[in-house]
Amino acid sequence: MSLRNEIENALARYALAYDDGDMDGVETTFGEQAVFTMRIGDGELVGPLEGRDEIMGLFRGAHESQSDQRRHITTNLMVDEIDEKNVRTVSYLLITSAADGALTVLTTGKYEDEWTKSGGEWVLAKRHIALDLPY
Repeated sequence: MSLRNEIENALARYALAYDDGDMDGVETTFGEQAVFTMRIGDGELVGPLEGRDEIMGLFRGAHESQSDQRRHITTNLMVDEIDEKNVRTVSYLLITSAADGALTVLTTGKYEDEWTKSGGEWVLAKRHIALDLPY
């Protein structure tokens, strides 16, 4: 399997796990010492959250507050291999919501990620999410 396919699979595993409510699956996407930041539109920077436990506190709380069915769609992936154990990627994000018989686009944005190979799997060492609009 190519490096690009491995990273695409890692991104897909994250999105599918989040959308299915599998927070343990989401957790395995992040390295133990991962760093997470996010900015929504022109708003203040969220984070940095440091470490998997702190990051998952945010993710678990956000997921519990959602009553709709979210879908995280990742596109336009660009992969920059630093070395055999470190990769930098940029990709677009589209988040949709299905609720009450309607499908809504919630927001779009960009993932700026740094991945590291750990135990044979690619895990996030650093993630910044830049959302275009609040939702």
